[in-house]
Amino acid sequence: MKMQNFKLTLCYDGRRYHGWQKQGNTGNTIQAKIESLLSRILAQDIEVAGSGRTDAGVHARAQVCSFRAETSLSPEQLLNLIRRYLPDDIGALSLEYAEPRFHARLSCKEKTYVYRIWNSTSPNVFERGYTYTMSEPLNVPEMEKAAALIIGRHDFSAFCSNRHMKKSAVRELRSIDFTQNGNVLEIALTGNGFLYNMVRIIVGSLIEVGLGKRSADSLKQALLSMDRANSGPTAPAQGLFLWSLSY
Repeated sequence: MKMQNFKLTLCYDGRRYHGWQKQGNTGNTIQAKIESLLSRILAQDIEVAGSGRTDAGVHARAQVCSFRAETSLSPEQLLNLIRRYLPDDIGALSLEYAEPRFHARLSCKEKTYVYRIWNSTSPNVFERGYTYTMSEPLNVPEMEKAAALIIGRHDFSAFCSNRHMKKSAVRELRSIDFTQNGNVLEIALTGNGFLYNMVRIIVGSLIEVGLGKRSADSLKQALLSMDRANSGPTAPAQGLFLWSLSY
């Protein structure tokens, strides 16, 4: 047997988990579940690196993680075992060998998150766990105008919940796209990386613009201020999906 580097792609319903990252006070995180399962299957301690952290209640359509293991199992054999023992709300989409230097987070070039809003007075029975329900109409053209003002490479401190972050808050936000699918408004944000709660704060600010509670220009002013107090609320977790990753 030799040490192999693996790339595992997952999807998950985040509603009953305390986010991606393992924590000392609970084993109920996606990372903890995956590490525990792999360690049991492979009979060795496995550490898993994810492409990024998703908050409690946030979902993933495609989360990539990497890990190293000494095993004679093929990716197909190991994938079948992972699928057999995962809970129903975590899915293993694919597993493959990766280059020795591949790292799920450090090798990631671009991420897309999608935030879904049920914007209708109609009952939201079946989508309520995967959308943020809003009955008030949203002015989408104004939201698009506001979004355009914060595209680019900036210090996004005003859209970050971590007041004590010591690392750089500079990120490149490459696009914000709006798509109306029936009663659901989808907001897709693509960038080279995102700060803690950054997507949800941007969406919360855009929602305030859509409701007429703040001007489109106020987002640009908040950005320039680098002060969290000048941006909008953090949108609820259940509407957010880690949608796709580029390597």
